[in-house]
Amino acid sequence: MDSQLQAIIDARHHDPFSFLGQHQHQKKWIIRTFLPHASRVEVAGPAGWEPLERRHPAGLFELVRPEALSRPYRLRWEADGHLHESFDPYCFSPEISAFDLHLFAEGRLWEAYRTLGGHVVEQEGIHGVRFAVWAPNAERVSVVGDFNRWDGRVHPMYSHGSSGVWELFIPGLEPGARYKFEIRNRHSGAVFLKTDPYGSRFEHRPGTAAEVFSSHYDWQDGQWMQARASWDWQTTPISCYEVHLGSWRRGEGGRTLSYREIVDQIIPYVKEMGYTHIELMPVAEHPLDESWGYQVTGYFAPTSRHGSPDDFRDFVDRCHQAGIGIILDWVPGHFPKDAWALARFDGTALYEHEDPRLGEHQDWGTYIFNYGRNEVRSFLLANAHYWLSEFHIDGLRVDAVASMLYLDYSRKAGEWLPNRFGGRENIEAIDFLRDMNVFVHERHPGAVTIAEESTAWPMVSRPTYIGGLGFSMKWNMGWMNDTLRYMSQDPIHRQYHHNEITFSQIYAYNENFVLPLSHDEVVHGKRSLLDKMPGDAWQKFANLRLLFTYQYTHPGKKLNFMGNEIGQGAEWQVSGSVHWDLLSRHWHEGIQRLSRDLNHLYMREPALHEQDFSQQGFQWIDSNDAHHSVLAYLRRDTAGEILVVVLNFTPVPRPNYRIGVPQGGTYAVIFNSDSGYYAGSNAGNGGTLQADSQEWMGFPYSLCLDLPPLAGLILKPQQEG
Repeated sequence: MDSQLQAIIDARHHDPFSFLGQHQHQKKWIIRTFLPHASRVEVAGPAGWEPLERRHPAGLFELVRPEALSRPYRLRWEADGHLHESFDPYCFSPEISAFDLHLFAEGRLWEAYRTLGGHVVEQEGIHGVRFAVWAPNAERVSVVGDFNRWDGRVHPMYSHGSSGVWELFIPGLEPGARYKFEIRNRHSGAVFLKTDPYGSRFEHRPGTAAEVFSSHYDWQDGQWMQARASWDWQTTPISCYEVHLGSWRRGEGGRTLSYREIVDQIIPYVKEMGYTHIELMPVAEHPLDESWGYQVTGYFAPTSRHGSPDDFRDFVDRCHQAGIGIILDWVPGHFPKDAWALARFDGTALYEHEDPRLGEHQDWGTYIFNYGRNEVRSFLLANAHYWLSEFHIDGLRVDAVASMLYLDYSRKAGEWLPNRFGGRENIEAIDFLRDMNVFVHERHPGAVTIAEESTAWPMVSRPTYIGGLGFSMKWNMGWMNDTLRYMSQDPIHRQYHHNEITFSQIYAYNENFVLPLSHDEVVHGKRSLLDKMPGDAWQKFANLRLLFTYQYTHPGKKLNFMGNEIGQGAEWQVSGSVHWDLLSRHWHEGIQRLSRDLNHLYMREPALHEQDFSQQGFQWIDSNDAHHSVLAYLRRDTAGEILVVVLNFTPVPRPNYRIGVPQGGTYAVIFNSDSGYYAGSNAGNGGTLQADSQEWMGFPYSLCLDLPPLAGLILKPQQEG
């Protein structure tokens, strides 16, 4: 007993359940409890309260009885003049099943968040919270919080042996309780506090404790979820409005808005503007605003900056009821080094690699997940499942996929280790991504996965059964880089860079592409989209209108970051807000109107979206007029109906510009980015034009157009009669 008692006092006991609680000794029963802050302790017996004897001044109390007490039994103790009463945690048996532990160790516990973390449960008819955490290299793990004065001696946990999982049920604990895990490493003896990797809610920054949370949300989006399950996302319009919730709009005095306040304002705006989806930059808990959410410390918790997890559920639910999908930025590629979070969680490299050549991102100062470790795979796969099932998220945009695929990503020679075949591919990460995509598409019909992948890795958005990574779609970073580089050229020089604006058609159908004009392009000195455009103010706005016209008529789904749609001139600042006051100026109002009309046109015209991923949906009319910097092409729907797109990338009006068309008859100009309605010069064609029977550019008919400067026209054949 002396050695076990000393281990309890020193908070080193690996198996506190073998000592604390009720145990048979010879023909009697001993009840032990360790309450270091108690002055006296009693237990409820059949005839009333029975006092326990203090057996050690550090706080061990003991009672020897001739018979066992019925479990569970209650303790009552006095501390600092206050009387406390609760059931003894050490009279409750651990409940995590061997099968769950087996699945967790195999990387197949898809709902690991239901097993690990802190959960309000009922055990043996008693309400309380069950805590569980994975810490295989710990000598001892304790739950600490306000409820035990953050004293690691009070609530040491039960060890599930070689699984590395620790468990403890604390009766009487209620939602809202703050907690962490105190861990003693079995090798070094070092003791440290860690927040819960599976915590579903965290206190508001700068605090880092998890909070016990139990959802009581009643979803009302059944119609949306049922329709999504049969949604053909490949042939329907997807136009994403990328939003950082903290800086989309602020309250009075720069106050951060809540989830419920934001959704009240963003739903009518997104509906009016015609976006189909809101793509949220990471909302998982993170300590630093300036990380934009990409350095996650609470993978299973919506950030408390804007409210509770149920408040976020309400955000998603109401968007769904309004017909708006929600795509979430997900960050499985790396995590920060904060000492209180995942980093070296049990004193060893648990979620990361020990070797920095495998385990550290030098660019970002973060750790890389060890995808070859099954328990880490359980953590990440369960996390994807969590957001999709618990919050009804419609898709995951997976951040920094390129950094996951390559072992030498952003590393010099000698700073990385090759795989077992001597190559640079991260085989474990590839396997993880494939498993994740198969899992998401099987378990969540209609949900999409989108890769931010900037290299030429083949078949990112092709099924795993033919060798692909299995993503639904991929951001077209090549299109984005080439297009912005081309648009930043002075128009007089664009004729020498013509291949940059036409090159995307060489590979446009190798993947299911999204065309992104994202937050990454309007920060860190890259300047806003408007400010990237050359020329005077008139030309900048005309170029921006032309850029958006090109984006919406080019094959691929669409994404624009908040502020782009009003032509914001300043770079995005995470501590600020979209500059909504600019809408009092006609040029910015014109950009917003154009953005809105392009979205609605994109949704309304099947030719602009039905064959986004098929060569049959696009045909060049003329891609070779570099001298005039003009592009002309057709978009075609599955029924063969066409739209004609003509783009003039110079500030020179081009009267009587002839292009070939595949059919005769009347063509209506259904969109002109130079319209005065968009603060343009109102040049170019309006109304209708008649196709000539003159052959041109290999087509049997032709149109003679007046091309407005720095502008695009979209024409649609009209039904005769």
